[in-house]
Amino acid sequence: MGSKHASPGSRRGPLSIFVVLGLCCFFYLLGAWQKSGFGKGDSIAFEVTKQTDCKIVEDLNFEPRHNDVGIIEPSVPKAKVFKSCDVKFKDYTPCQEQDRAMKFPRENMIYRERHCPPEEEKLRCLIPAPEGYETPFPWPKSRDYVHYANVPFKSLTVEKAVQNWVQYQGDVFKFPGGGTMFPQGADAYIDELASVIPIADGSVRTALDTGCGVASWGAYLLKRNVLAMSFAPRDNHEAQVQFALERGVPAVIGVLGTIRLPYPSRSFDMSQCSRCLIPWTANNGMYLMEVDRVLRPGGYWILSGPPINWKTYYKTWKRSKEDVQAEQKKIEEIAESLCWEKKYEKGDMAIWKKKVNAKSCRRKSLNACQVDDADDVWYKEMEACVTPLPEVTSATEVAGGELKKFPARLYAVPPRIANGLAPGVTTESYEEDNKLWKKHVNAYKRINKLIGTSRYRNVMDMNAGLGGFAAALESRKSWVMNVVPTIAENTLGVVYERGLIGIYHDWCEGFSTYPRTYDFIHGNGVFSLYQNKCELEDILLEMDRILRPEGAVLLRDEVDVLNKVKKIASGMRWDVKLLDHEDGPLVPEKIMVAVKQYWVASKGNNTSNDEW
Repeated sequence: MGSKHASPGSRRGPLSIFVVLGLCCFFYLLGAWQKSGFGKGDSIAFEVTKQTDCKIVEDLNFEPRHNDVGIIEPSVPKAKVFKSCDVKFKDYTPCQEQDRAMKFPRENMIYRERHCPPEEEKLRCLIPAPEGYETPFPWPKSRDYVHYANVPFKSLTVEKAVQNWVQYQGDVFKFPGGGTMFPQGADAYIDELASVIPIADGSVRTALDTGCGVASWGAYLLKRNVLAMSFAPRDNHEAQVQFALERGVPAVIGVLGTIRLPYPSRSFDMSQCSRCLIPWTANNGMYLMEVDRVLRPGGYWILSGPPINWKTYYKTWKRSKEDVQAEQKKIEEIAESLCWEKKYEKGDMAIWKKKVNAKSCRRKSLNACQVDDADDVWYKEMEACVTPLPEVTSATEVAGGELKKFPARLYAVPPRIANGLAPGVTTESYEEDNKLWKKHVNAYKRINKLIGTSRYRNVMDMNAGLGGFAAALESRKSWVMNVVPTIAENTLGVVYERGLIGIYHDWCEGFSTYPRTYDFIHGNGVFSLYQNKCELEDILLEMDRILRPEGAVLLRDEVDVLNKVKKIASGMRWDVKLLDHEDGPLVPEKIMVAVKQYWVASKGNNTSNDEW
């Protein structure tokens, strides 16, 4: 038995040795982690690491204290390394591929709708960037200029040459801001709209552009603080939506066909068709009824182009006077039956305003849609019926609730929450959610100082919830595509009532966009949500497809899930780190940050000779 009168030195000796050894191990691991860095040869990724607040990263560093033994254990096979797809797939859009589309009927644009590949046909390789790919110009320069190497398609410069859409100048495309119906420029066109529609005071915040072309309308609305969701089909004019996103403008591949639009009812303050060539009178006015569903009470619909001003243009359109006159008359009748009031018609433009409720409308009886949930629209067939508005108690009350002007509506309690229409969400929980996301986003900005700058212009939130992430990030420098998964709580109506935009989507399928269209992707709990629904590998490969070279990913999820995700991502040419929750290592939720390395397809690429 040792003497209880042992000297102090003999007691401290082993402890001192233990402390010294512990500190040596800790600083060795810390030094190894810091040396590994982000993005070998990746200037943007290196800048992210270089700019990171050392204290924050040191506190959040997860790996030195919590290594995932399952990943690094020698007896376990290494992570799968994903090869590059053939260079012919550089513009691959899984659910809108031309070859697959041509197998479907042309009637009602069915072939232009989403048709996703079956499991056995999914590509499980990395979509290459074209040779010469460059980081897009920063906003606002990107609105007017795009690198030719990034979207090397000249057909629009020929087919739309007289309409001032796009010009090819050396190694860049220039977008003068013109359009088919606004050859004098989008600004002049919007000025005319603003003489009727209160665009300047924040009353109009969300807009829908059907058949958007290269989305110049949406591009020029942005400086007026209006967010437009633009869509166009993947058609003969190559890369319209790709051009839009390359410019830094919100857009998706989409079409008015037989399936409802992937947006909730009462979403948009304004919608327009600028020579979009949608047959508005077809199918008993079904397409106008779908616009009515997503148009907010008191919202505006703009039609510029055929058949407006038919007396001037019917010969140019190679149509008979009787035909175009009858078409406009039919549109007027459908609009009246929807309780839209015509406010303006001059030259090539007409504007209607939707009544604020059903009580103020003396319309003829119309076929009302028999649906329990007007927001349940994913792959639901469109019908020639009118979506009923919420009940009101007076002829002046706004159906569904009146919204504040933007930016006040960003943090005001959305009517869907105030009226108890968002299951499980109260005013108190909504306000707590906003505080939480302000805290999260502040932590994100300490991890990656490029968040909130124009470097990350096109941002996606894969599981948007109430839109707290996008609201905390709100800035003219960026915009957020708020995705509400179809298997999550349906909160997209709340997101729109805040003056933000988004879309429904199932992450077991490809997203309706071209490759390389997002700079930054955020996901909160998305892999926990989907881990028993489909392969996590497929979701990560889809993220890689839509993420630009040197783009960033930030995921927040449970540690076990993120370890699985990290193992897959480590074979995808991503530089990945796991970090602790901002509240410390005892919180089971962790943060994964990643940067996609810069690499491009070489000529004659056969999945093995990429440049990276």
